[in-house]
Amino acid sequence: MSEPEWREFVAEGTRTAKVAVTRKDGTPHVTPVWFVLDGDDLVFNTGARTVKGRALRREPRVSLCVEDDTPPYSFVTIHGEAELSEDVDAMLPLSIRIGARYMGDERGEEFGRRNAVPGELLIRVRVRDVIAQRDLAD
Repeated sequence: MSEPEWREFVAEGTRTAKVAVTRKDGTPHVTPVWFVLDGDDLVFNTGARTVKGRALRREPRVSLCVEDDTPPYSFVTIHGEAELSEDVDAMLPLSIRIGARYMGDERGEEFGRRNAVPGELLIRVRVRDVIAQRDLAD
């Protein structure tokens, strides 16, 4: 996929990103997250004390995969570096956008306010490399 194509793909609908980080002991950890694209970055929230939050604070390199699991199957894998912010005021507008994407505009603010609180992190992934393949089964 071209850059505009993979950006459209990851922004479509309510696909989640599966985020891969490395635990302190070196084992991988993968979890789904809600996210949005914000300019050139991919943005999501997580708790500061979660495995993701602690791992990204220690090692900011991260990989994410967004997939379409229906035939003919497509995916985008993003490798990047995470920047962490605990600034609740800066977090709120993006948290609302994320909430609206997955829960609809009518509930976006509710979910955004729930996630933009002390103890939460805003993770901004600076995209470094993308692998994007469409229609694998064709």
